[in-house]
Amino acid sequence: MVNFDLADRLESGGIRETQASSSPDFRLDLLHHRHAAPRSHRWRAGVPGGALRRVRDPRGKSQSVALGPRFVHICGVAAAPSALFRTHPALAAVLPWHPLLSGPTPVERLVLPELPADTPDLWIKRDDRSCSRYGGNKPRKLEFILGAALARRSERLITTGGLGTHHGLATTILGSEAGMRTTLILVDQPLTREVQQSLLLHAAYGAKLVYGRNLPGAAAQLFRVLGTSTLRMERPTYVPTGGTSRHGNLGFVAAAFELAEQVEHGDCPEPADTYIAIGSGGSLIGLAAGLVLAGLRSRLVGVLVNDVLPPSPRRILGSAGSLIDWLASLDASISSRGRAHPDLDYVKDQLGPRYGAVTPAAREAMTLARQAGIQLETTYTAKCLAEIVVRARSGRLRGPSLFWNTYNGVDVVAQAPRPLDAAIIPPAFQRFLREPVDD
Repeated sequence: MVNFDLADRLESGGIRETQASSSPDFRLDLLHHRHAAPRSHRWRAGVPGGALRRVRDPRGKSQSVALGPRFVHICGVAAAPSALFRTHPALAAVLPWHPLLSGPTPVERLVLPELPADTPDLWIKRDDRSCSRYGGNKPRKLEFILGAALARRSERLITTGGLGTHHGLATTILGSEAGMRTTLILVDQPLTREVQQSLLLHAAYGAKLVYGRNLPGAAAQLFRVLGTSTLRMERPTYVPTGGTSRHGNLGFVAAAFELAEQVEHGDCPEPADTYIAIGSGGSLIGLAAGLVLAGLRSRLVGVLVNDVLPPSPRRILGSAGSLIDWLASLDASISSRGRAHPDLDYVKDQLGPRYGAVTPAAREAMTLARQAGIQLETTYTAKCLAEIVVRARSGRLRGPSLFWNTYNGVDVVAQAPRPLDAAIIPPAFQRFLREPVDD
């Protein structure tokens, strides 16, 4: 029996079962319950193992989403099976999944200027190209989060983050395309031009914005919003900050299996070290579990960029172990016995004075990446690359090393369904567009 922590209880609606039933009674409920879906998003039956839901993306295009017993997919769209499911097909029958990735993200050599000539081989995992609508690491997590939400017929996603939360924007964009509305409860963070732009993008893509100011305020707003949405029969799904939850972390378990396939196919060597930024910690937790299950021996170098309830090394490795135990309970071919934790190098040196602060090292790393044709930002990915630069210059970089680029590379401004005008955001957020920025 698996124990849920609070985040997972809220994410799954406080129930153990997250899949949609395929019974006739359930289908009848989908067709006739007046709260099952908005009038323009009615469900219809007749699909073996589930039902069809009509959804609209922000551009007004309609598509059908099939809800199977534990599997969610877009009808008529060919989606490559997750590498996790290719290796452990039994998991595909028990884990809700909503495919978002275009396929395996490329692994490429990364040559940075101004590094010593004897710098060991450096590679980059191009998650900036993960999804055509929103790139980065968030679609990996949302494949499983949205799958679980759709399976329980949720109509609203509720999540929290800083004013410029990339996770919140990804949830808004990709959740909308799956037929769900999003509420973002936002807290203060240092202002940059990118944060201001993200705030406008949240509203442009249709998110409902709620100001939480700080952690206690956000917690109070969260339970208020959850209560209101529940009373409206929206079956709200709480998505923990950063998508860090049992379902969300699965995205990077699958990512580790994807990397293992690329190593096996000769696309890249097995990394001695794999570098990734630590925000809420979910990507690192998933990778830690996935590397063990996939048989990769790479050491994980987690670069801390968050000082708001940062995950400790003990919590990261403990959560990875719990994730392996859960998967072993779902698939008899997975054993959690006798498995050692991966090596973890937990780095705090790149954080700066606070979350979101722009550091000189991050600025330089972002410039070096730009010269190599890679787009980064100063809150997460540039700080991670900055640690690689420091180690290369001091002779401490092991080779081959892999930099996992978790930044979104899609131009979401060009795709925005509404102009980025200050008038589209609520009055509580207007002042953040007028205050000086830290760039």
